[in-house]
Amino acid sequence: MKVVFFSPHFPAYGAEFCDRLKQTGATVLGIGDAPYEGLSARLKSALSEYYRIGNMEDEDQILRAMGHFIHRWGRIDRFDSLNEHWIEMDAAIRTDFNIFGMKRDFVENLKHKSKMGAYFDEAGVATIQQHKYVDRAGAEAFIKRVGYPVVIKPDQGSGASMTLKVDNDADLAAFERGKPAGISFVIQQHIDGIILTYDGMVNRDGEIVFAASHRFEQSIMEVVNTDSHLHYYCLPFIDPAIEEAGRNTIKAFGLREKFFHIEFFQTGAEQKIVALEINMRPPGAWMTDAINFSYDTDVYRLWADMVVRNKVDGPQAGRYYTGYASRKDHIRYRHDHKAILAAHGDSIVNYNRIEPVFSRAMGNCAYQFRSENFDDVRSIVRFIQDVEI
Repeated sequence: MKVVFFSPHFPAYGAEFCDRLKQTGATVLGIGDAPYEGLSARLKSALSEYYRIGNMEDEDQILRAMGHFIHRWGRIDRFDSLNEHWIEMDAAIRTDFNIFGMKRDFVENLKHKSKMGAYFDEAGVATIQQHKYVDRAGAEAFIKRVGYPVVIKPDQGSGASMTLKVDNDADLAAFERGKPAGISFVIQQHIDGIILTYDGMVNRDGEIVFAASHRFEQSIMEVVNTDSHLHYYCLPFIDPAIEEAGRNTIKAFGLREKFFHIEFFQTGAEQKIVALEINMRPPGAWMTDAINFSYDTDVYRLWADMVVRNKVDGPQAGRYYTGYASRKDHIRYRHDHKAILAAHGDSIVNYNRIEPVFSRAMGNCAYQFRSENFDDVRSIVRFIQDVEI
């Protein structure tokens, strides 16, 4: 199998996916804008050839790179990036070269939040009420129906960029005055509760071959807008209601050979499951590593096995709760890095700085840690993020 990996150098975990593809027997070819000498040693080792282009947004340059690869290597079997930003470009290239995977005619349903609702309806999953933001009058009519607060966010995109909570008429007027031109927005009902994810892989026959779940007790929107720190937990089990909603959603969307990341609200009082959105990519914010720590597995290898062999060894069993706790450089914390390692070094499985482009949501640095006891993991989060008064 010959696989072209688009932007293999960014995000950084692309090198892990390329490495496992090579280990599984694929020929891996890369297209990116970074100088070859700047690629990591692991990525260089995984790539049979790397074609550098000057502009990742220029489809003509990508077409020339693909023409070069086909001339030299023959038919290309897969084209992917596993990156939300490139989902439309990926689909365009697959369409142009008749490569297996999502094509142009379907990708719009995944890129636009406003079009996802019909698929969740088909899955029998309640969806968050929303309205395409066309003008203030339409927004006010929607708010009259659902009440304040509401959330306004871009119809396309991820990571809570340009997402805000609107609590009253004054907030709505302020948004209207500062609304960026050329960007389509949706307005959504605000729901109190936690976010539970359904993350995993579906093979080319439509069978879910691996799944896991993360628990977010914070709003990413609030983290971004207040420039605060983030925490979440990877669970060693999947709530049965999330499992059912997730499986029905994958079936409704008709997904094949994809990594997926679905977000559901679980309301506080009723414990009702409400779909928020679906993304056709691995979860971000180090969640692939969190899954590895919770399940003692290697999701990068599982994905490569699914793509190359259409087979994943298993089943995988969860054992640990894995916590993620980030820190922001501008916040003064009670415990320094040395104190954290002294207190919880036996539980910490990962620590690193975070790429600046992701730091607003993910933090400037972060720790991952695990335990078979959920209370222990919660305690470590509190210790790491304890702020000086």
